[in-house]
Amino acid sequence: MHITSRLAAIGTAVACGAVFAALPDRPSRADTRCDVALVLAIDVSGSIDTAEYRLQTDGLALALSDPDVTSALVSGGAAVMVLHWSSVFQQQVVIPWRRMQEPGDVEALARDAGQLRRSFSRSDTAPGEMIAALPALFESAPPCLRRVADISGDGPVNAGRPVPPETRRAQQAGITLNAIAIEDRGSGNPITEFYRRYVITPDGFVMTARGLGDYAPVLRRKLLRELVIPTG
Repeated sequence: MHITSRLAAIGTAVACGAVFAALPDRPSRADTRCDVALVLAIDVSGSIDTAEYRLQTDGLALALSDPDVTSALVSGGAAVMVLHWSSVFQQQVVIPWRRMQEPGDVEALARDAGQLRRSFSRSDTAPGEMIAALPALFESAPPCLRRVADISGDGPVNAGRPVPPETRRAQQAGITLNAIAIEDRGSGNPITEFYRRYVITPDGFVMTARGLGDYAPVLRRKLLRELVIPTG
């Protein structure tokens, strides 16, 4: 009986081992699907004063904290980077690539975004230099189905290289350029038109925020539009 019991136990263990061996390995966090790699490129040039910078930073944190944005980021396993940009040689990664795979990841990103210290001040506006830096930044991203740069700004180019050639190079690198133009209330749409004509790629879009107080709700709508995978 003793030998028989041992043989039975061994047989059970072998059978269980076979079952466990047949089960697929649980994918690691790094192996899960990523729908979009998203660079949030924030203008910190001289036209943005201290109070406006705070409004822009708080607006980013508020937009990221929105439940719909959180859900969209997590469901697609998005990778997100935050970039400060201003003049020539003034592009600073302030939050490196992070995967958004659970609500806590987005919560941490929103918290850190709201505490970001300004990288540059009292400097020119060189969107061409910022766009030129994007291909290398995306090369360091996790593998994702799409590459999208979300560019915010309140002024046209006054320094650095011309914008249109860099936009074309970004497009050739598979990067979609979208923009949020921050317009002064009552000033018309000169910044919006600048971004529409020179900055965004053919598959991109621009949205307008009427003053920095309008930034958070517009950014929320923009993020939701960017995070939906295009169909057709």
